[in-house]
Amino acid sequence: MAPSPAAVPWFPVVGAALGLALGGIWWLAGRLWAAPVAAAVVVAADLVLTGMLHLDGLVDSADGLLPPLADRPRRLEVMADPATGAFGVGAAVAVLLLRWAALASLAPSALLLGALWCGSRLAMAVTAQWAPYARPGGGLASAFLDPGGRRRSPPVAGIVLCAGLAVLGRGDAVVGVLALGVAAAAVVGLAARRIGGFTGDVLGAAGMVGETVGLLAAAAHR
Repeated sequence: MAPSPAAVPWFPVVGAALGLALGGIWWLAGRLWAAPVAAAVVVAADLVLTGMLHLDGLVDSADGLLPPLADRPRRLEVMADPATGAFGVGAAVAVLLLRWAALASLAPSALLLGALWCGSRLAMAVTAQWAPYARPGGGLASAFLDPGGRRRSPPVAGIVLCAGLAVLGRGDAVVGVLALGVAAAAVVGLAARRIGGFTGDVLGAAGMVGETVGLLAAAAHR
């Protein structure tokens, strides 16, 4: 589906499908290799299936939002720069290591990943529909904005799908989704304070951080 406001409600559905597919890869890899290797396969498979799009958003957001830069225009300029700085490298390494460690400590569960990946895209959809867009003149994520500036209704189907997967996944998935929501909201809140809203990079960062914190919460709950 081409980028447009009509695509936004489908974010959680795509996320759920991706998470369930990764869960299947996790289960199969767990049959072939020890848990650390299987976890690394899942992390790599996620990067391949997403084209590293969200990881790139995390890197750009870390470079623009975390350093003590002068003002909003400078932060947005840094986020648009294809070069990667120390904050971006550090964030990417930390997130990938934490994802791997959390997966390695958990038993393979397609429902857990389905719920978390659905939840991360749900957070992106809600942000795109309700938060202000920060980049003057538009950007890649501006294609998802309603041209009339109207607030769309929350993606109810995505909320039900995420909740259903979490309940079916039981305790670990429920705890993980709740932690994901808090972490994604924190990323969006930081962006709102420092650049006045969200960008496509912020959506990717919120998803990556949310999924990672959700995995860590699930691992702590087991």
